[in-house]
Amino acid sequence: MIARLRQPVGEAVLPFLAARAVVLGALGLAHFVVDRTHPSTAGVGARVHEGLLGWDAGYYETIARVGYHPLGREGLRFFPALPALTHALAWLPGVDDGAALLVISNVAAFVATVLLFALARRETGDPALARRAIWFLSLSPAAFVLVMGYAESVLLCLSLGCFLALRPATGGAHASGGAHAAASAHAAASATRPNFALAALLGFAAALTRPIGVLLALVVAVELVRWWIRLGRPQRLAGLVAVGAPLLGLAGFGIWAHHEVGDFWAPLGVQLESSHHGGLSDPFVTLVHDARGVFHHHVGTALHVPWVIVAVVLLIVCWRRLPAPYTVFAGAILAVAVAGTNLDSFERYALSAFPLAMAAAILCRRVRTEQVVLVLLPAVLAGYALLAFLNISVP
Repeated sequence: MIARLRQPVGEAVLPFLAARAVVLGALGLAHFVVDRTHPSTAGVGARVHEGLLGWDAGYYETIARVGYHPLGREGLRFFPALPALTHALAWLPGVDDGAALLVISNVAAFVATVLLFALARRETGDPALARRAIWFLSLSPAAFVLVMGYAESVLLCLSLGCFLALRPATGGAHASGGAHAAASAHAAASATRPNFALAALLGFAAALTRPIGVLLALVVAVELVRWWIRLGRPQRLAGLVAVGAPLLGLAGFGIWAHHEVGDFWAPLGVQLESSHHGGLSDPFVTLVHDARGVFHHHVGTALHVPWVIVAVVLLIVCWRRLPAPYTVFAGAILAVAVAGTNLDSFERYALSAFPLAMAAAILCRRVRTEQVVLVLLPAVLAGYALLAFLNISVP
């Protein structure tokens, strides 16, 4: 186990540290801008002062510290897994909730980077491609939230773990001769079957971390159908439980919300309010509306449009070059992201669709292309982080 983890851990260190250097540099620049210009726009100074605990991170920190009740219905759009972990860690002497939140978010981001390398290498057999994938994920436009106290890093860990459980390494027996060979072949075949029990646990936790975690049910369903005829009755039952586990996690939070505010659908209903993601709408109308934002000084809104196009291109690469579960998962997340009345936080949604990072790695096989992208991405990440810290763009 330690030997298998040595390369993924070693490869993850540099992109992890590089992303944090970029984001902390952007935060420092934001402080410099505010100190020198003293902007009159309301909220800019406060946002910069909040730093890594700004935007949604502040809600997670508050929930971990005092619970949901003081926030009322509004707080229910923040799912409970991250606040619960934060509250547990904050029990340690000398660790407050803000520090605990940042520790969990960043540790989870590192683990997610390790898991992505392991998954991409396992799936493609190409360590160089896996290396590109973790760099692209770590430096993607919205990756600054992996440094802040957001839930995306925990969701990435759980999603990647679920894929690793469902898509084990292929293996076989190389021994020959009689019963020993047959037993070895049977053991190898069993070892390479999906671990639906682990996938169920991770899917359940993912649905309690972010609402889009429930989409892992689709991934489990695809793999269960693919394996169905090769599974025994207990494994089929475990697979069906794994399909339902994310739905059960989502339902569990809904039941708690019904107990607290009398509305089972409140955790999703708050998300669909116009001040947040908004209700269902025509994505083409939304794209046109947001693109026009550039003519009305709504820079943060207009910036989403080109990234939607990039994401669609990468989704096509997923469809053509990666197994079906990757396309299903990434496509479902992107569909949710563009289905609202605005594209706010689109890049953050796309960050959770980690197969897009693998698709980008496939596209950038040429050394020159990879070098150009790795020069541009840190600048883009710094720019997005700076806009968020200055209260110009919604993370």
